[in-house]
Amino acid sequence: MKINSFRYLINQGLKSIWTNRMMSFASFCIMLVSLLMVGLSVLLSVNLNRIIGGIEDKSEVVVQIKDNITDEATQELQDKIKQIPNVSTVEFYSKESAWENMMEDMTEEERELFQYADDNPLPDTFRLTVADIQKMTETTTQIETFENVESTKSPTAFADVLISIRRILTVISAAIVLALIIVCLIIISNTTRTSVFARRKEINIMKYVGATNSFIRIPFFVEGMIVGILAAAGALLLTKFAYEGVYNIFNDDFKLWNILGVKNLYSFKDMFWPVTIAYAAAGALIGAIGTSISAGKHLKV
Repeated sequence: MKINSFRYLINQGLKSIWTNRMMSFASFCIMLVSLLMVGLSVLLSVNLNRIIGGIEDKSEVVVQIKDNITDEATQELQDKIKQIPNVSTVEFYSKESAWENMMEDMTEEERELFQYADDNPLPDTFRLTVADIQKMTETTTQIETFENVESTKSPTAFADVLISIRRILTVISAAIVLALIIVCLIIISNTTRTSVFARRKEINIMKYVGATNSFIRIPFFVEGMIVGILAAAGALLLTKFAYEGVYNIFNDDFKLWNILGVKNLYSFKDMFWPVTIAYAAAGALIGAIGTSISAGKHLKV
């Protein structure tokens, strides 16, 4: 195709947006709302997974060490635990530190009862976190086979609950996003079909004078792509406004969330470029393909 012809088709697509501004505006609104619903659903799913991930990171395994072992044996045991692939961090927690922390949590009366104790009954321990809580039971079982390990304590029941919640949220989020995408495609297809139907006579005339299908489709393709990009820009601004409003509400007082082990939500600044690119690509692709496919219905004369 010659450059002049291509430029002509681009200009026709731009001109068509203004000529059929009511239909273009309808397509713009439908695509904006559709992109907004899908985008917010995806962002909600991403942040829920981040919150659950933060809770998982706080799930500690406590390894109780046998009494009266040497410092070398303790260090050797710590090195062996670190070598387990699923172990993220290992921290030694001495019986003296445990005793001091216990005394700090007691009342004055309770401290008086223990201040004359000659022997510290608390054990030395290791506190470790795992990379994958689904393998927590397997990891603790392996640690229990090591020499000088008295016992292990791990929140396996809580880990199972988190795993179930994550699976349920993943399935629900995927189903919601898929349903929204299907509904959006149907609505956008019907809207663009109505727009193309209003110009069916124009398409038929072009066919009768010898225009090829590609020549006819390109202006519709350009029109749909531009409307889609404009809708993506609008959806991006609305998403930013809504997301930052919710983010500020939760981020103002995150002390309780941090105690629970919940990671901070993603800021919109962190996700700006991925969200922008996703919106622009989805808007341009859906608008262009939806409009050009709808035009194909009237190409047979």
